[in-house]
Parts: sequence; structure tokens; C-alpha cells
Amino acid sequence: MNERPAPVLLDSLDDAVEYLLSQRSGPLHVGAPLGLGKPHRLLNALYARIERDPSRPLHLYTALSLDPPGGGKGLEARFIKPFAQRHFGGDFPRLAYVQALKRNALPAHMEVEEFYLQSGAMLGSTQVQRRYASLNYTHVARALADRGVNAIVQKVARSADGSRVSLSCNTDLTFDAIDAIVARGLPRPLLIAEVDPELPWLGGGAEVDAGFFDAIVQPPGPFPKLFGLPRQPVADVDYAIGFHASTLVRDGGTLQIGIGALADALCHALVLRHTDNPAYHAVLRALASPHADDLALAPFSQGLYGCSEMINEGFRRLVEVGVIARKVVDDRELMQRIADGDASDADLARVEREGEFLHGAFYLGSPDFYQWLRDLPDEARRGIGMKRVGEVNELYGGDEALERIQRRDARFFNTCMMATALGAAVSDALDDGRVVSGVGGQYNFVAMAHALPDARSVLLLRASRESGGKTTSNIVWNYGHTTIPRHLRDIYISEYGIADIRGRSDEDCIMAMAAITDARFQQQLLDTARNAGKLRGDFVLPARAAANTPPSLRDALQPFRRNGALPDYPLGSDFTAVEQRLVKALGWLKASTATRGGKLRVLFQALSARATDAEALQRMDLAAPSTFGARIEARLLNLALVQAADC
Repeated sequence: MNERPAPVLLDSLDDAVEYLLSQRSGPLHVGAPLGLGKPHRLLNALYARIERDPSRPLHLYTALSLDPPGGGKGLEARFIKPFAQRHFGGDFPRLAYVQALKRNALPAHMEVEEFYLQSGAMLGSTQVQRRYASLNYTHVARALADRGVNAIVQKVARSADGSRVSLSCNTDLTFDAIDAIVARGLPRPLLIAEVDPELPWLGGGAEVDAGFFDAIVQPPGPFPKLFGLPRQPVADVDYAIGFHASTLVRDGGTLQIGIGALADALCHALVLRHTDNPAYHAVLRALASPHADDLALAPFSQGLYGCSEMINEGFRRLVEVGVIARKVVDDRELMQRIADGDASDADLARVEREGEFLHGAFYLGSPDFYQWLRDLPDEARRGIGMKRVGEVNELYGGDEALERIQRRDARFFNTCMMATALGAAVSDALDDGRVVSGVGGQYNFVAMAHALPDARSVLLLRASRESGGKTTSNIVWNYGHTTIPRHLRDIYISEYGIADIRGRSDEDCIMAMAAITDARFQQQLLDTARNAGKLRGDFVLPARAAANTPPSLRDALQPFRRNGALPDYPLGSDFTAVEQRLVKALGWLKASTATRGGKLRVLFQALSARATDAEALQRMDLAAPSTFGARIEARLLNLALVQAADC
């Protein structure tokens, strides 16, 4: 194999842009990693250069363009702006093309195509919605080859001597995309790396020789903070879903999880199962779980192997307490001997020495999560392997026989927005076609669960939602858009229990889904099913389904809220103590003023509200309001703080 020449070393973003333009003539077809691996400063320099030069069209292919919250108005702005300044830093480089897209103002000679969006952020951008590409994560590399990508830019970590670089947070698509482009008979894309000293170093599959890149730019500091996802509070509904889900996880199995409060709740349930098993079972009994007295739900002795496209906050906690601990090696015969119980002491010693307990294709989390990665002891760091997304999300990206052995008793947990009574899932878009987020890897994991003999796909959803003062069911008869088709139905979990519908008839599926539906919407769902000829006339739900109500759930979990078994922020918080109180208060205020009548009632109550939390008022710059509008905001906040404290 011919060695690649040493990379061009640059210390200026403008020089890196000029290098790119000099090496590629005509239209630029540039790929950039999703999320954290996107080189914001380099992309902004490229945008500034191309914006004023229509002769060089730019087509950018990427996903998950992270953008800090803007601030909103009124009380929301008073809360978010100081938090964003502290959390993201005042010098965080907002992506120029994202700001243009939000205004539908991207220049005509530029085009941005994404296959996954920051959730809900681009519903109002017609430029984004028109150019969204609906792709399975594992199909993106092929699509990049179809589009003739001729350059890839990526953020990397760099070794002290400069000879090696780490793709660190994003091994997901870079390798697969290069291979797909070259296999198409196209020139290898120009590769430009932007070094970020803030990025944690991960070796193994993430580490390459510096010559892998054609150019490496390390612009001068100071270096902005990495984008940190603010950790959100976990509600009663989330905890109920997480604990029900945790009963499906088998010791010695394999775990994949998504991101968000539902995943956080699941991880906390697994942590509690391992570290305080009596408390774990007490929560299950309060939820009337049929698994509450299952002796198999004991602390983990073998531990779990984590194999997930995204490594996040929950995995950090599971590693810390020893739940993620089962190691695998890329040796089919050895893994088979372990599965058969025939491994020798030497085999086990090798697995302990060389094995990895967590595989991922990209990572994203809080500042604490990034610091954890930086501070990992070498032995623990070696246990984390960053892989191509084709290897993680499918059985066909590498050694299928090996991966089947490694991924025993796999449980793939993902979230959806809605589900139909016949088992289809709505996860990424609205019924009018507007995209909320994207398919990402969800379909991959659902399909893999059906391909592995002992795996299950588990889709988590809240039974209902509130919008504009109206409550509606998230379990519906049908919907104008679906992400996962009904023929791939497997397991659904709401706060009211588990619906195991794999291989079930339509009628059985409807019965199971109705049993985990909010009681307020059960009858309508059943009537619709009967009218469609899908449900027998004499069917009656079990009596326990009548208790599928928010008050019943709140009463069941309240003791565990009080004794600390179910904390608001189980994985830590990026908010200060006073900000945590404000989050609850602002949430109460938003829900209580969703209708015109609600606004009037709250305003009337607020007029007589008295200050009880001087620290919160000070944080919101409302300790001494000087205008009429500010005085009203202070009154509203006082009321919200009192009401939220009682929730």
C-alpha cells in the first residue's frame, strides 16, 4: 500500500478555505459530519467566502446542525439568555448557514441538504424542508457518492506530536463515505481537518495517521466550548416508561438507547436495579408492573454490552456503576466459545485484556460528559470503540456471524412521537410532510431486532400530549405519515405499560395498544376499530386500564419523588439549583396559560401573588422591576414558583 503524503498544515481558517478552492474547481459538493464533529468555524469561513462569490456554487451535505437556543421573549428570554451565555459561551460559533436557513435567506447559489434535523428547529424553514433527504443512517454514504461529494471537512483531536489524529466524536460516516465514493469510480474526496483541542481523544478505530487528511488546520485560540446538550428534567411519565422498559433488559445482553428524557429515565431505572434493587422493585410495584416480583430482575452480574449509534449521558452513568461491563472482541471463534460456555481461562483473560464494552458511531452530551471522556483512565478508554455506522447499525457492515454472537439478547430502545393502533410508528415528521427530526438509525435498529433471533425493538412513547390547552392521544387509529411500518411492529411502551405485538393479529394488536392508551381516549379508539371491522363487538379492556390517568400515575410515584429514588435530574444537571426551580415554574406557567381562559385566570391569580423566592427573582432580573410589563412578569413568576413547588 502506498503511503499518503504528509498533510498540508495550516494555521488560518481563511487559508484552509483558499486551499479547498484551489484543489477543487467548479461547484463544491462538501460533506460534513453530523453534530459535534462539524467544524463550525471552518464552515463559517467557507460560507463567508462563497456567499460573495456566486461563481462557486456550494452544496453542503450534513445532518444535525447544532444551534444554541436563541432566547425567545419575556420570561423565556430572561431565563435562556443568561443560561446560554454561561453554558455555551459567548464566543460559540453559530453556523452562518443555519441562521440563513431559519430566515429562508440562503443565497441561491448555495444549497444545504440534511438527513437529520435538530428536533423541531426547522419546521418553519421552507428551504430546509424542501431539501431534507429522508435516508436511513446507513444509506447516507451511498447518497453522498450519488451526489458526487468532492470534499469532506471534519473536526478532530490531534496527538501531541502531530503525527496522529482522532475522529473522536464522529467515526460514523467518514470512512463509509470515502469508500462509497471511491467504489463509484470517483476521485477520493479532499479531506480537511480542523483541530479542536477541546475535543476528547479516543483511539482505536477513531485514530488515523495525520496523512489520512489532505490538510489540517489548527486556528489560533481561544477555542469555543464544545456544544453541550442541556440535560432536561425527567417527569413522572418518563420515569414510568423507563421503568417498564427496564424490565425487558436481560443480564449479559446488549443495549442500544436513543437520547432524551425517556432514555435518561431508562438508564436511571437500570442504575437503580443494579445499585438499589429493593427500591427498584418498589417502583415497579407502585406501577403495578407484572414484573415487579421477577427474581431475574436482580443486579447485573455479567453486565451489558453497549452497541449504539450514539454514545451519550446515559451510557456514561451505566459505565460508572458497572452496568455496561460485558466485553466483546473481534474474534468469532473465541466469542462462540464464550457463548457456548466453553471458554478457557486464557480466552477470558484475553477478553478482559483486549475487549471493548461500548461501541458507538458518534457521541454527544453535556460538558460533564465530555470531561468524563477526557478524564477516563487508559484502561476504561480502551473499552470504548468508535465504529463506522455501517458496523454499528447493521449486521452487514462487517463480520455478520461475529456480530450476531456479540449482540446476544439485544434490546433496541428508541422513541417515537405517536403510534397507530395497528402498530406503525410516527417518529420523524408530521402528517403534512414537514420534518421534525429524521429517521436516523431508528429503522436500522427495528430491522436488526427482527433479524436477530433473541432481540427486540422497543419504541417508547408518552400516551398523550398537550398543545394549545388541548390534550390529545399519541396512540391513534391512523396518521398521515409513518416512520416504521406496521409489519415491523414489535414492542411499544407508554407510561401505562407494555404492548408486545410482534407477530400478533390486527385484533390482538389493537387490544394490546388500547391497554396502554390514556383512559380518556380508549373508548374512541376501540369504537373506531369496531367500525372498521377490526375488533369484535364484545371486547372489553381489563379493569386496570381504567387507571391509565395522569393523577393515578402521579399518586403512585409521589413517594419516590419525595424520598429521592426518582430525582428530577437523574444524570446530573446543567442548571443551577435556582434555575431548576425556575424550569419547573416556567413549565407550569406555559401549561397553565395555553388557552385564553387560562391566561386570564393565571393573570388574575398573579395580581395577588407575593414574592417567596428572592433568589429566583434576582436570577430573572425581576427583583426590582421598573416597568409595568416587568412588574406583571414578576407577579406571574411569583405565582408560578409557588404553584410549581407544590407539584
